[in-house]
Amino acid sequence: MNISQIYKFLDELSPFELQETWDNSGLLLGDFNQEVSRIVLSIDVDESLIDSMQEDTLLITHHPIIFGGLKQLEFNKYPANLIKKMIQKNISNIAMHTNFDQTHLNEFVATEVLGYKIAQKDGFVAYLDVDEEFDTFAKKVSLAFGLPHAKCVKSSNRVKRVALTTGSGCSLLKSIDADCFLTGDVKYHDAMEAKSIKVSLIDIGHFESEHFFAQILHAHLKNLGLEAIISSSKNPFTYI
Repeated sequence: MNISQIYKFLDELSPFELQETWDNSGLLLGDFNQEVSRIVLSIDVDESLIDSMQEDTLLITHHPIIFGGLKQLEFNKYPANLIKKMIQKNISNIAMHTNFDQTHLNEFVATEVLGYKIAQKDGFVAYLDVDEEFDTFAKKVSLAFGLPHAKCVKSSNRVKRVALTTGSGCSLLKSIDADCFLTGDVKYHDAMEAKSIKVSLIDIGHFESEHFFAQILHAHLKNLGLEAIISSSKNPFTYI
């Protein structure tokens, strides 16, 4: 099977046209006509992953290794250092980022990880009806994502309606119609804004909320008759 056939399957599963205008999902490295017998799934590309892969492998990632326009490739700098290694080993790369967030990732996290039904879906936001004490809910959330603690902005003692966006979603804060927002990469000024508009925040981590990507896609690729390997993706952060 060639990359073009696999790409067509992925596009039907999670249309690439759904990606945000700033995103760079799709075929980033490779040739649509290349035959593929090995597929690796990972949230990200890193050096140890590239070193572990065989030549002529198709790597399907959640995050694109190329985001903006590259004007030069300096092989001692990121991401050119990784791209060079991938080209040397003829490793192709397809990224499924914001399109997959909308079609699969948020839904999986809401239902399979947190265990709630989705009450409403609005683009990148899934809404859940919870109605629980905030402290109890926050501890449940941190446990579900394997977080060492719950980093929160507590604006009320009880949570009724929850909004969920995996990855980094605080740019959506102003449009959230809920009393609690679950997302990753919460910054100081996001917390200040949330407090001022009386929305609670729970930081569910960027890696922690999105590393399910490979697990979700693996199940779908089985339907194509292709065996994919799930890489043991590592969080770049260490908690001490």
